[in-house]
Amino acid sequence: MIAFYLYEAAGGVAYDNQTLHAILALPSVMGIKVATLDSVVTFQRIAGLMRHHPDKLLITGEDRFLGYSLTMGARAALIGMGAALTDLQVALMESFRSGDFGRFVRLSGVCDRFASATFIPPMEGYVRRMLWALAADGVIPDDTCDDPWGPSLPPSERDAVRSAVREARTPRLAPA
Repeated sequence: MIAFYLYEAAGGVAYDNQTLHAILALPSVMGIKVATLDSVVTFQRIAGLMRHHPDKLLITGEDRFLGYSLTMGARAALIGMGAALTDLQVALMESFRSGDFGRFVRLSGVCDRFASATFIPPMEGYVRRMLWALAADGVIPDDTCDDPWGPSLPPSERDAVRSAVREARTPRLAPA
Protein backbone atom coordinates (compact mmCIF):
# COMPACT_ATOMS: atom_id res chain seq x y z
CA MET A 1 0.00 0.00 0.00
CA ILE A 2 1.15 3.55 -0.70
CA ALA A 3 0.31 6.17 1.91
CA PHE A 4 -0.63 9.62 0.66
CA TYR A 5 0.22 13.02 2.12
CA LEU A 6 -1.84 15.49 0.12
CA TYR A 7 -2.28 19.21 0.54
CA GLU A 8 -5.47 20.08 2.39
CA ALA A 9 -7.27 21.70 -0.56
CA ALA A 10 -7.07 18.29 -2.30
CA GLY A 11 -8.69 16.60 0.68
CA GLY A 12 -5.48 15.77 2.50
CA VAL A 13 -4.66 15.96 6.17
CA ALA A 14 -1.61 17.74 7.60
CA TYR A 15 -0.17 14.79 9.52
CA ASP A 16 2.33 15.48 12.27
CA ASN A 17 5.62 13.56 12.46
CA GLN A 18 4.36 11.11 15.07
CA THR A 19 1.44 10.12 12.84
CA LEU A 20 3.68 9.83 9.78
CA HIS A 21 6.11 7.58 11.67
CA ALA A 22 3.17 5.37 12.73
CA ILE A 23 1.87 5.15 9.16
CA LEU A 24 5.32 4.33 7.78
CA ALA A 25 5.83 1.67 10.46
CA LEU A 26 2.89 -0.32 9.11
CA PRO A 27 4.26 -3.42 7.36
CA SER A 28 1.79 -3.11 4.48
CA VAL A 29 2.94 0.45 3.65
CA MET A 30 5.71 0.40 1.04
CA GLY A 31 6.10 4.17 0.88
CA ILE A 32 4.42 7.54 0.82
CA LYS A 33 3.43 9.89 -1.98
CA VAL A 34 3.92 13.49 -0.92
CA ALA A 35 2.01 16.20 -2.78
CA THR A 36 2.09 19.50 -0.91
CA LEU A 37 1.46 21.59 -4.06
CA ASP A 38 3.78 24.40 -3.05
CA SER A 39 5.19 23.76 0.42
CA VAL A 40 8.86 22.99 0.00
CA VAL A 41 9.25 23.19 3.79
CA THR A 42 6.67 20.42 4.31
CA PHE A 43 8.34 18.27 1.68
CA GLN A 44 11.71 18.83 3.36
CA ARG A 45 10.25 17.82 6.74
CA ILE A 46 8.82 14.58 5.36
CA ALA A 47 11.98 13.81 3.38
CA GLY A 48 13.97 14.19 6.59
CA LEU A 49 11.56 11.93 8.43
CA MET A 50 11.97 9.29 5.71
CA ARG A 51 15.61 8.83 6.74
CA HIS A 52 14.23 6.92 9.73
CA HIS A 53 12.43 4.58 7.29
CA PRO A 54 15.12 3.62 4.73
CA ASP A 55 13.11 0.61 3.59
CA LYS A 56 10.20 2.85 2.54
CA LEU A 57 9.87 4.68 -0.77
CA LEU A 58 9.50 8.46 -0.94
CA ILE A 59 7.32 9.17 -3.98
CA THR A 60 7.07 12.75 -5.15
CA GLY A 61 3.74 14.20 -6.15
CA GLU A 62 5.31 17.62 -6.59
CA ASP A 63 4.62 18.81 -10.10
CA ARG A 64 5.78 22.34 -9.21
CA PHE A 65 9.20 21.27 -7.92
CA LEU A 66 9.83 17.85 -9.39
CA GLY A 67 13.60 18.16 -9.76
CA TYR A 68 14.12 19.56 -6.29
CA SER A 69 12.02 16.78 -4.76
CA LEU A 70 14.42 14.26 -6.33
CA THR A 71 17.37 16.03 -4.73
CA MET A 72 15.58 15.72 -1.38
CA GLY A 73 15.31 11.94 -1.66
CA ALA A 74 12.28 11.09 -3.79
CA ARG A 75 13.01 7.91 -5.74
CA ALA A 76 9.79 7.79 -7.79
CA ALA A 77 7.12 10.16 -9.06
CA LEU A 78 3.35 9.95 -9.22
CA ILE A 79 2.37 13.26 -10.76
CA GLY A 80 -0.41 14.63 -12.93
CA MET A 81 2.19 16.35 -15.08
CA GLY A 82 3.39 12.89 -16.11
CA ALA A 83 0.45 12.75 -18.53
CA ALA A 84 2.27 15.09 -20.93
CA LEU A 85 5.91 15.63 -21.90
CA THR A 86 6.60 12.32 -20.19
CA ASP A 87 9.88 11.80 -22.02
CA LEU A 88 11.28 15.03 -20.58
CA GLN A 89 10.35 13.99 -17.06
CA VAL A 90 11.88 10.53 -17.56
CA ALA A 91 15.04 12.21 -18.88
CA LEU A 92 15.06 14.46 -15.80
CA MET A 93 14.88 11.47 -13.47
CA GLU A 94 17.48 9.52 -15.45
CA SER A 95 19.89 12.45 -15.52
CA PHE A 96 19.63 12.79 -11.74
CA ARG A 97 20.17 9.09 -11.14
CA SER A 98 23.15 8.94 -13.52
CA GLY A 99 24.79 12.04 -12.05
CA ASP A 100 24.49 14.15 -15.21
CA PHE A 101 23.74 17.23 -13.14
CA GLY A 102 24.16 19.82 -15.89
CA ARG A 103 21.43 18.09 -17.88
CA PHE A 104 19.40 17.59 -14.71
CA VAL A 105 19.41 21.33 -13.93
CA ARG A 106 18.41 22.22 -17.51
CA LEU A 107 15.56 19.68 -17.55
CA SER A 108 14.45 20.68 -14.08
CA GLY A 109 13.98 24.21 -15.37
CA VAL A 110 12.03 22.93 -18.38
CA CYS A 111 9.72 20.87 -16.16
CA ASP A 112 9.30 23.72 -13.66
CA ARG A 113 8.31 26.14 -16.43
CA PHE A 114 5.86 23.62 -17.87
CA ALA A 115 4.35 23.03 -14.42
CA SER A 116 4.03 26.77 -13.85
CA ALA A 117 1.77 26.94 -16.91
CA THR A 118 -0.27 23.84 -16.07
CA PHE A 119 -0.50 23.57 -12.27
CA ILE A 120 -2.08 26.89 -11.39
CA PRO A 121 -5.42 27.84 -9.84
CA PRO A 122 -7.94 26.53 -10.26
CA MET A 123 -6.11 23.28 -9.60
CA GLU A 124 -9.12 21.31 -10.83
CA GLY A 125 -8.26 22.67 -14.28
CA TYR A 126 -5.05 20.68 -14.53
CA VAL A 127 -6.79 17.82 -16.37
CA ARG A 128 -7.89 20.15 -19.17
CA ARG A 129 -4.43 21.74 -19.23
CA MET A 130 -2.81 18.31 -19.60
CA LEU A 131 -5.17 17.57 -22.49
CA TRP A 132 -4.19 20.88 -24.08
CA ALA A 133 -0.52 19.97 -23.64
CA LEU A 134 -1.06 16.60 -25.29
CA ALA A 135 -2.78 18.30 -28.22
CA ALA A 136 -0.04 20.93 -28.50
CA ASP A 137 2.50 18.10 -28.58
CA GLY A 138 0.59 16.31 -31.36
CA VAL A 139 -0.37 13.31 -29.21
CA ILE A 140 -4.15 13.83 -29.41
CA PRO A 141 -6.37 15.90 -31.72
CA ASP A 142 -7.29 19.43 -30.67
CA ASP A 143 -10.98 18.56 -30.51
CA THR A 144 -10.48 15.92 -27.78
CA CYS A 145 -9.50 18.33 -25.02
CA ASP A 146 -12.78 18.52 -23.15
CA ASP A 147 -12.94 17.81 -19.42
CA PRO A 148 -16.67 17.80 -18.71
CA TRP A 149 -16.13 17.76 -14.94
CA GLY A 150 -13.47 20.44 -14.75
CA PRO A 151 -13.86 24.20 -14.68
CA SER A 152 -13.97 26.24 -17.85
CA LEU A 153 -10.71 28.03 -18.49
CA PRO A 154 -9.93 31.13 -20.55
CA PRO A 155 -8.33 30.80 -24.01
CA SER A 156 -5.26 32.65 -22.68
CA GLU A 157 -4.47 29.63 -20.51
CA ARG A 158 -4.51 27.34 -23.52
CA ASP A 159 -2.14 29.73 -25.28
CA ALA A 160 0.17 29.64 -22.25
CA VAL A 161 0.16 25.82 -22.24
CA ARG A 162 0.91 25.74 -25.98
CA SER A 163 3.81 28.13 -25.43
CA ALA A 164 5.14 26.02 -22.56
CA VAL A 165 5.05 22.88 -24.71
CA ARG A 166 6.74 24.70 -27.61
CA GLU A 167 9.48 25.97 -25.28
CA ALA A 168 9.97 22.51 -23.77
CA ARG A 169 10.37 21.02 -27.24
CA THR A 170 13.05 23.42 -28.43
CA PRO A 171 16.02 21.33 -29.61
CA ARG A 172 18.46 22.65 -27.00
CA LEU A 173 16.25 21.36 -24.19
CA ALA A 174 14.93 18.08 -25.57
CA PRO A 175 16.23 14.79 -24.14
CA ALA A 176 18.89 12.92 -26.09
